[in-house]
Amino acid sequence: MTTKKVLQTTKHSQMNRIGVMSLGCAKNLVNTEQMMYLLRQAGFDVSGETNGASVVLLNTCGFIEEAKTEAIEAILHFAKDKTEGKIGKLIVAGCLPERYKSEIMLELPEIDCAIGVGSFDEIATVVRLVLESKEKLTFFGDINKPVSEESRIITTSPVWAYLKIAEGCDNRCSYCIIPEIRGRFRSRPMTNIINEARQLVQGGIKELILVAQDLTRYGADLSDKYGLAELLNGLCEIEGLRWLRLHYLYPHDIDDALIDSIAAQDKILKYLDIPIQHVSDSVLHKMNRRGSGNDIRNLFLTLRERIPGVVLRTSIITGLPGEGQKEFEEICRFLEEMKIERAGLFTYSPEEGTAAALMERPDRETAAKRTEILSEIQRHVMDEFNNKRLGSETTVLVEGFEDGLYYGRSYAESPDIDGYIRVRGEDIVENDFIDVVITGVIDGELVGERPMEAKQYEYRE
Repeated sequence: MTTKKVLQTTKHSQMNRIGVMSLGCAKNLVNTEQMMYLLRQAGFDVSGETNGASVVLLNTCGFIEEAKTEAIEAILHFAKDKTEGKIGKLIVAGCLPERYKSEIMLELPEIDCAIGVGSFDEIATVVRLVLESKEKLTFFGDINKPVSEESRIITTSPVWAYLKIAEGCDNRCSYCIIPEIRGRFRSRPMTNIINEARQLVQGGIKELILVAQDLTRYGADLSDKYGLAELLNGLCEIEGLRWLRLHYLYPHDIDDALIDSIAAQDKILKYLDIPIQHVSDSVLHKMNRRGSGNDIRNLFLTLRERIPGVVLRTSIITGLPGEGQKEFEEICRFLEEMKIERAGLFTYSPEEGTAAALMERPDRETAAKRTEILSEIQRHVMDEFNNKRLGSETTVLVEGFEDGLYYGRSYAESPDIDGYIRVRGEDIVENDFIDVVITGVIDGELVGERPMEAKQYEYRE
C-alpha cells in the first residue's frame, strides 16, 4: 500500500522553486525529507505546491503493481502539466526508476531526469544539471553504500516523525523485489541514530516511529549480535521523548532481550508491527520465510503474556503460491483465534524478477475473494477490540480539530494507517497529550472525553 504525501511549503518564491511529492512508504518519505533539506541548503525554494515550479521532484515507490500504477499516473499527470506550461521539468526519483533503470526513460519520455535510490544525496547537483541541460539525464549510484546521514525537513507533523535506523534487506523473501531495489541490509551507527533522535526531540518531536525494512535485524551487520534492544534502551534515555513506536519487526528475530526491553520501557509503546504474510508452513516455505506457523503463534502468545495490553499489527497476503483452500482456512482460523488488533490484508501481486512470480498460485479472482473473507473476519475482531475499550482511560496525542471534534491517537493507533480517536471537549491543546475515557464508537472510530466529562454509557451513531 502506498501513501501520497503532499509536502509542506518551506518558502514561496517562484524563482527556481522545486515542487516535491512523495509516494510510498515511511522509509521513502525520509529520503524525500533529506532531499528537501539538501535542496534548501543549496539555495532552492522547496514547496509541496507543484503548480508553477521550475522543477517537480517526484519520489516514487515501485514495490508492487498498485504502487507502480500510482507512480505512473502521477508521472503522466505532471507530463500534462508540463505540456500546459504549469511546471518546468520533471525529475522522477526512487524505487520505480531504480527497478526499471533500463526502460523508464524509453517508456516514459515525459521524464527529464531519473534518479535511483543510490543518488538521493546528489539531488542538488542533479537539479542544477537538469535546469541547465536540454538532454535527458539519469543518475544511478551504489544502492549498497552506507545509509545516508543527511539532515532533513520534517513533513509529517510538529510532534511526530519517522526515524530510519537501517536500509535495505537481506531476508530474500521469494515474493519481494526490495533487496534488488534497496540493496543489502545496512544499519546506521547507533550514535548517529541517538543524536538525530535527540535533535528531533529538541525541535519539538514527542513521538518517534522507528522504521526499517527489518527493525529486528538492526546491528547484525555492525557486530556479531543484533542490537535493537540496546538501541531502544539508549533512545529511552532521551529527556523529552514521550513515545517510541516500532514498525516492521521480523518475527523470527524477536528475542527475549527485545521483549524484555519493550515490556520494561514505558516510552516504548505497546504496539508492535510484525508482518507475517501467512501462517501455513508450506506457504511460508515457498515464500522463503524463516520459521514456521507454530513459531508465529507461539511468539504472539508470548508477547500477549509478557507485554500486558500489547496491540499487535501484521500484514497478511492472500493468493500466495502454495495457498490452497486448506492453507487459506488456516490463516482464517489464525485471525479468529489470535484476534490481531490491526491487520493489513493484501491480495498477492506477482512481481517480475521474483522467484514467486514463476510459481503456481491461485487465480487473481480467488485471491481477491479470500481477501474479502479475511476483511470480514478482521472487521469483527476490530469491533470486539473497540467495544472492549469502552470505559477505559487512555492517553491521546491530539493532532487537530475537524467537524466539531478534536482528533488524535493513543498508543494503539499508528499515524496514517489506524485512524483516530475523536475527542469531545473544549480548551484542548493541539499537538499535546490528554487523558480521555473512551465513551463510544462512531463509524468505526472511538470517541473519548476528559475523565471528568465522560458520560458513563455506551453509544453508537
